[in-house]
Amino acid sequence: MRDTSPTETDPLFRALDLGALQLPNRVLMAPLTRSRAAQPGDVPTELNARYYAQRASAGLIFTEATQVSPQGKGYAYTPGIHSAEQVAGWREVTEAVHANGGRIALQLWHVGRMSHVDFHGGEAPVAPSAIDAGAHIFLGGETGFAPTSTPRALSREEIPGVVDQYARGAELAKQAGFDGVEIHGANAYLIHQFLADGSNHRDDDYGGSVTKRIRFAVEVAEAVAAVWGPERVGMRLSPGLGSIGGVSESELLPTYGALVTELSRVGLAYLDIVEYFGAPAERPAEPGEVHRLIRERFDGAYLANGGFLADSARRAIDSGRADGVLFGSTFLANPDLPERFRRGAALNAPQRETFFGGDAKGYTDYPALSWAE
Repeated sequence: MRDTSPTETDPLFRALDLGALQLPNRVLMAPLTRSRAAQPGDVPTELNARYYAQRASAGLIFTEATQVSPQGKGYAYTPGIHSAEQVAGWREVTEAVHANGGRIALQLWHVGRMSHVDFHGGEAPVAPSAIDAGAHIFLGGETGFAPTSTPRALSREEIPGVVDQYARGAELAKQAGFDGVEIHGANAYLIHQFLADGSNHRDDDYGGSVTKRIRFAVEVAEAVAAVWGPERVGMRLSPGLGSIGGVSESELLPTYGALVTELSRVGLAYLDIVEYFGAPAERPAEPGEVHRLIRERFDGAYLANGGFLADSARRAIDSGRADGVLFGSTFLANPDLPERFRRGAALNAPQRETFFGGDAKGYTDYPALSWAE
């Protein structure tokens, strides 16, 4: 539910009712893959708990993408939410964030074809259709990044089981103490692959028309909402921005218009919309047509994501075109980002060479402000 009676002068620090969650500010931490889960087992550790706890002043933290099953894995050292050990590791994270006064939601992830046979015992990854993404994924070690493997198409009979993987991940996220969950339906991963006509060439009831291509996303939303209640569930979407994973969408407005109408029916609390990939200086001044359509059609909160800085975020919120804004690499490098925005303080620069894999360097060692600054 959108907040309609702000009292704080600065739009970034107006409280926001996000479904069942009451957020103290609208400076939100975007999901950021950092590839630092313990191996074997893809288990979160004390280091991960420290990283998230440092950033607890966010209105809401969205965790890094977290695979809902071994089948859903596509990158090295990424965490899962499908084993007891992973639940215990994530519980350490949620307790640390809550102890620092924060709120945290888990992002539920299945990469689909954005994967490699090395993660699946030599077997092909799965997708709506057997079309290679033509992308690169992080294998870690001496290999680093490698080309994706050609997937096999999921059979019609398999699809309900994949929906159940999301529901099971949602249930385990509840056991781990999260405040809610976000379904990853963006960035050329499995749900996005079903939505896009360039990656979905199915001729059954999960492909072809818009109604059939959105079916998988809607069924996942319904299954996860049944676990948590829709007021603690959202979905990330990146309409028209699938080129990073070879996902092309020729029916953008009909697809996302129909999808968000259905997600409103399910009652999701918010949508996290990736509007842009790139440098803030090159970010378009106005939202695209599909973003305006989503804002108009969706009944819950609209969270904008991509290339924002403090002033552009303030304008987006103050104009009413967004209810909150997610910050990615800026939050990665500035654990106290809301306070820096409040004071107008200088920002730490992200260390890009430490984004994926490694230890505390470039992860938990970014300096916070002192009270004298």
